[in-house]
Amino acid sequence: MRILYDHPTPFFLAHGGLQIQIRQTMAGVRAAGHETEFLRFWEEEAGADVIHYFGRCSGFYIEMARSKGIPVVMSDLLSGTGSRAPWKLTLQAAAIRTARSVLPGFFTNRMGWESYQQAAALVAPTKVEKRLMIRLFGADPHKVHIVTNGVEDFFFRHEPGDRGARLVCTATITERKRVLELAEAAVLAAIPIRIVGRPYSEQDPYYRAFASVARKHPDLVLYDGPVNDRRALARLYQQSAGFVLLSTMESLSLSSMEAAASGCKLLLADLPWARDAFGAKAWYCPVPAAVERTAQILKNFVRNLSGVPTPPVPFTWNEIGRQFARIYEGVANPNTAGKSGGGGGGGGGAAS
Repeated sequence: MRILYDHPTPFFLAHGGLQIQIRQTMAGVRAAGHETEFLRFWEEEAGADVIHYFGRCSGFYIEMARSKGIPVVMSDLLSGTGSRAPWKLTLQAAAIRTARSVLPGFFTNRMGWESYQQAAALVAPTKVEKRLMIRLFGADPHKVHIVTNGVEDFFFRHEPGDRGARLVCTATITERKRVLELAEAAVLAAIPIRIVGRPYSEQDPYYRAFASVARKHPDLVLYDGPVNDRRALARLYQQSAGFVLLSTMESLSLSSMEAAASGCKLLLADLPWARDAFGAKAWYCPVPAAVERTAQILKNFVRNLSGVPTPPVPFTWNEIGRQFARIYEGVANPNTAGKSGGGGGGGGGAAS
């Protein structure tokens, strides 16, 4: 089979885990024996068996693909939605129902809600996001598959031993990742931490405030930008005392999976995605929380590292590629494929 991959934002305009996820998914699917390409919008004849769209496409997009005999698989990360309080989700569900009943179709079509019902298959990284697709957007439960993120093989190659005293956080330097607040808490708690990542813009006031904290406290906040060498990043995880990520909004964090594969103990924002993926195998910090509260939790985490559970081992990208291959085969040959009952990773992944 030939699968085309599409995404609405060019890679050069943004960076982060989604770019890695798309590329590694394609590599895993190729390893499973299928041909993969990025969708080229200018080609009049694509010759695709399946389109995998990362993001929320329009109903019109799906209809046009269907007219060409090409089923669309859609992966839409509900980072903001999945981080909302239950009462806000109840209001959102009511608002969507009302909008669908009173607003003209050309308006609601722009929201992309119908695509959840029209796509041949939907992919959610956690059970939390699967439930949201069904509850908020009316997705057919049998069409929603849970497929977690994978991790490259070299992240798993670690040996027991002294990891040193420094924690690590890998994240884009932006407000929703709360990297500045984490750095301030580390200084207050006198806990050394290394921050790995870059801002969307070095002129961003949030980044400049973070950089100021790092410059003033180089003994506690080590920051020297991103680590572009993925193997070097794996070694960094394997040498760190633990991993911290305190984002206010997140889907299934790729960096947390990489840290878990590297044997890091985890301190994560207390959000549904994290509880769903790691359960009792991680420590949690409420977000947003005052710097003083975060500092105390950092102290407790470090003091009790030996007793913090080891997180579950995630899938490799080749294993993820085989899971996607089964989904593609099912939508490309719906009359011969067995019913999946909504998918699910199965096996030893963190969200299984």
